[in-house]
Amino acid sequence: MSQAAEFDLRFSSASQAETGSFKLLELPPELCKLIEASVDGTNCPSFTIKGAPDEDAVLCTTDKTYTVRSVVLSNSVCVVTRDPADDVAEGDEEMKDVAIRDQLSEIIELIPSVPRLHKLSALLRGREYDEGHEDDEEMSEDENGVPIKRRRFTYEDARAMIQASDGELDRGLRDRRVLILKGELRPIAPSHLTAILELILTSLVSDSLSYSSAPVSTLLSALEGEHDIRRDVARQVMAWFGSISKQDGAEIWEMDADAVVREVGLGILRAHRDDPVIEKEFLAQWRKAVGDTFEERVSLTLLSGNYLTSSDTLSDPPIPLFTYFPSAALPVEPGARFAELFLTRPRWKADEIVPFLSDIAVDSKERDKLLLKHARAITDSEGIWYTARAKYNA
Repeated sequence: MSQAAEFDLRFSSASQAETGSFKLLELPPELCKLIEASVDGTNCPSFTIKGAPDEDAVLCTTDKTYTVRSVVLSNSVCVVTRDPADDVAEGDEEMKDVAIRDQLSEIIELIPSVPRLHKLSALLRGREYDEGHEDDEEMSEDENGVPIKRRRFTYEDARAMIQASDGELDRGLRDRRVLILKGELRPIAPSHLTAILELILTSLVSDSLSYSSAPVSTLLSALEGEHDIRRDVARQVMAWFGSISKQDGAEIWEMDADAVVREVGLGILRAHRDDPVIEKEFLAQWRKAVGDTFEERVSLTLLSGNYLTSSDTLSDPPIPLFTYFPSAALPVEPGARFAELFLTRPRWKADEIVPFLSDIAVDSKERDKLLLKHARAITDSEGIWYTARAKYNA
């Protein structure tokens, strides 16, 4: 049996000056694997700490975000090394002295977190790209409607200011339909986006093109020549709603049909934030907008998390109504999110409330924790309902 080595432990001569210079960071398993996979010096992972002085720090990898949290230890941990004042040769077997360099009472934990993309809305306000304002790229309006020169907000600005990994930021810009024009970020007006998608669907049918393998150049030429849609704008829209690849030297677009149908449906539904629309009329309008080729794809499931249902009780039988209610417009802080939801409705069915929580929870496990913390589950003959744990006043 081998005998444990014995060392003389003492405080370093530099320990007092160095107190507080060490931090212990506990890595989650997935980050440990990334580091272990690069022990030979190749494929080294990139970690970035992000956060303004008034924000909690986060650590970002290339595709994930982690909240940086300090945890107090019940027992202090000592950081020990060979004393730098020790002049014994590094390979000397007689070297038995180690020095305490620091004493730590906390460690830093990394908790998986949703990307903090909510600041994008404020940062991009007033930069909208709309039909009829395509060439007005340098001007905007202040809160009084007075024309002012707009400061450019670029992709690099967003990387520096938004607490999200590059992969999550790219998805966030895509999901928010933000164009990159001459390096500047500009959200496209929803009505203009819907119009472009409807024109694409019309072009596919009129030119007898397959939506799974449409020539990019043909579509771009049709949109530009017949409808004055800029090529760089149309190309980015196509990339949002499908994939562009090369086949035999030509670029081919494979459309995500469900994504296009969904966006067209949202474009129609947005007009009914304050004025509910009858379900039957809404579905008929939606099917007409996407055309005969895609009307079978029309499904309310595609709009999950963007509408509320109600009934016109004055009709017999009651008529189902839809109201535009996007989860993206709700508060990002969980407590405020639940407050808003329960002020809107005093109780929610389980399958109705879940879509409005997907963007504030990393996974279903965290979502269930939020429901347990902020809501109370009640079961009756109709199934599971959630009501508020706290009392909210309208």
